[in-house]
Amino acid sequence: MDRFDAMRVFARVVETGSFTRAAQTLQLGRTGVTERVQQLEAHLRVRLLNRTTRQVNLTAEGEVYYPRVVRLLAELEDTEASLSTATAAPRGRLRIDVPSPFARLLLVPALPDFHARYPDIELQIGVSDREVDLIGDSVDCVIRGGAPVEQSLVARHIGDLGFGIHASPGYLQRHGRPAHPDELEGPHQLTVGFLRPRTGRTRRFVMQRGAEQIDLQGRHVIAVDDGDAYLAAGLAGLGIVCVPDYMAAAPAARGELVRLFEDWQIESMPMHLMFPPNRHVNQRLRVFIDWVTALMQS
Repeated sequence: MDRFDAMRVFARVVETGSFTRAAQTLQLGRTGVTERVQQLEAHLRVRLLNRTTRQVNLTAEGEVYYPRVVRLLAELEDTEASLSTATAAPRGRLRIDVPSPFARLLLVPALPDFHARYPDIELQIGVSDREVDLIGDSVDCVIRGGAPVEQSLVARHIGDLGFGIHASPGYLQRHGRPAHPDELEGPHQLTVGFLRPRTGRTRRFVMQRGAEQIDLQGRHVIAVDDGDAYLAAGLAGLGIVCVPDYMAAAPAARGELVRLFEDWQIESMPMHLMFPPNRHVNQRLRVFIDWVTALMQS
């Protein structure tokens, strides 16, 4: 038995809560996963996992053993990395998941710089606004906007996004230009709703001018759950949109969007890079965090 291999398999079963999902993420057969865990239990002479047809749980001995395994594997990876990186650059595969506008307008255009610095890192990028199962999907980290809602994840603040209210010229011709934000709740204006993936509710935004503050949702007849689709709806004149400045910059420069309420401020959105607390921050992930943080601040 390769003890470290068996420990890695055991840790993945715990993380995914399933022998089948562990096998899928490790690209092993389910039988191979089961055999490695059984061999580890036989070596230790204790049962680490309670198995039922529906779930896998740690035994009391497993509860003690698992965090020590995670630390040991992390130390082993650190030791190997410290030896290899003395003469070599970071290498290997890094799987990330980011919102579609962030990928299209910020991340992907800047990747030539990242790959010039770290040519041996292979990036696999999932592009979505959906919730991601980092363990089950074998994703190293996700980048998301807003306050972290998943308390089980480690969240690194990487920057903040400024926002503005915009409408297309065609929309303003049909509906008129609103003079005050509270008109967006009235019968003569429309907004485009943005659906939050977790709750299915449309996002609200807070605007402030001096001591005056308004919390708006707006009246809408269309709502979407993707950032690129949200911007496209605004460009098509389907309603007024509240979008990050980086998304509005190019359409506004081309005259396709008009900024409204320029004397009002909108709460900025914090951006976080998140990963599981038991996922070791290897050198690949560490340099990516540093690089994307610098990108957000540039």
